[in-house]
Amino acid sequence: MTRTTDTARVFIQPRPQTFETVTDPQRAEFHRRLPLYAPTPLISAPHLARRLGVRRVWIKDESSRLGLPAYKILGASWATYRELGARFGPFTPWTTLDELRGQLPPVTLVAATDGNHGRAVARTAQWLNLKAQILVPQDMAPARQEAIRSEGADLHSIDGSYDDAVRAAARLADDRHLVISDTAWEGYQRVPGWVIAGYGTIFDEIDQQLAALGEAQPSVVAVQMGVGSLAAAVIQHYRAPHTRTQVLGVEPTRADCVLRSLESGRLTEVPGPHTSIMAGLNCGTPSPLAWPLLQGGLSAAVAVPDARAEDAMRLLAQNGVVSGESGAAGLAGFLELLDGPHPEARSALGLGAGSNLLVISTEGATDPAAYRRIVG
Repeated sequence: MTRTTDTARVFIQPRPQTFETVTDPQRAEFHRRLPLYAPTPLISAPHLARRLGVRRVWIKDESSRLGLPAYKILGASWATYRELGARFGPFTPWTTLDELRGQLPPVTLVAATDGNHGRAVARTAQWLNLKAQILVPQDMAPARQEAIRSEGADLHSIDGSYDDAVRAAARLADDRHLVISDTAWEGYQRVPGWVIAGYGTIFDEIDQQLAALGEAQPSVVAVQMGVGSLAAAVIQHYRAPHTRTQVLGVEPTRADCVLRSLESGRLTEVPGPHTSIMAGLNCGTPSPLAWPLLQGGLSAAVAVPDARAEDAMRLLAQNGVVSGESGAAGLAGFLELLDGPHPEARSALGLGAGSNLLVISTEGATDPAAYRRIVG
């Protein structure tokens, strides 16, 4: 069922499915061994809750994760470690990165990125004394390009979109070039699966933080989509058979490949160029690996205009959270559904005065100039 307004687009899934949760204690232990590991804050935002007319809003603030301004390092590091082990392991037991480095061959990590994932792969390579080659679309913000170079990576600008960069990265794969991608394609699903699994640490932390506060699980989680890897991780965690949490997927109107795929019932490409300020979500095709979870587990999906993301950035700043354009997309989705003409979506998600909402602010101000322009 679809509602269309002048700007936003909404899809409602009448019967969202549940999925068995897959847990891996080794993943959490691996992340705890990485430099600067600490759980990121879970922030209660009562002013934002009043603005939205709900009981509670929780913000998981990923603006500083393992020394980087985004959550992506969780998936990139875990996927790299698992792929290295599959290709060159098994490794002897280790407790420090120095002990692990000595067991690794001199390979190069390769990734395509709109910013945060590529920097995370480059940082992982730096930790492991490996080389990194990062491919980016030609229109990436200079600040994000420089951030990747600052990790010691070789950066290559591709004449085209993010999806073109993904295809170019795939062509580099060989015995000494390991492609660490968060999207899948035919014959390449193992690594993206580990990326999704790596993001599970976020939700384990949220469970522990809510339990320590004596608070209930969220009734609705809003999650950015892009190719769908983070959304797949949210669905795996929150659409388990024993939970009642609903999941709202959010993406830009200028790159609404998941929503269009949901409407058509099959993977659908949205050709570029994709020009949303939510650069990390400028993706033209959902990941085939994430697609079954998105199609079955999302309660609703909304494509939002850039103006909603800007409003969300300012609201998050008023609640003490620095969030970039992509980072604020989840809140932008809630703003659209609660402020816009979408009564069916509000009803389907149970959005109202008693709702406990969870927003994942996935990045900080990764483009400082744009952040100053929007937020001040």
